[in-house]
Amino acid sequence: MAHAHKLEILRGLVKFKSNTQKIWGVLVLLSIVTAVEVVLGIYKPEALMAKVLGMKILNWIFIILTIVKAYYITWDFMHMRDETKALRRMVVWTAVFLICYLIFILLQEGGYIEGVYSTGFVKRDF
Repeated sequence: MAHAHKLEILRGLVKFKSNTQKIWGVLVLLSIVTAVEVVLGIYKPEALMAKVLGMKILNWIFIILTIVKAYYITWDFMHMRDETKALRRMVVWTAVFLICYLIFILLQEGGYIEGVYSTGFVKRDF
């Protein structure tokens, strides 16, 4: 039993007549986002070099645009849009948990290594 795929992107703002048009539309959207990233990476505007929450605004823009691209690749090309709500949540929450766990480990180990470099001896022996 086949069902029709949803033929819109950007939360229904842009609608297409066929799957082929939708694929090209998503490709164009991802290409535009990538072009913006490349242009910002080449020119690095001075206005975006101010720090917000410990990181440059330009870095935040790169992170946000990368998340947007990952979202559309998963949502449209991997057909996550057509899956049940439970499966979508399972995939997203697993990824969020693993990313939070990775951040915790990196901060923990980074703090330990910084302590070794600044004091010159090992604080904890595992």
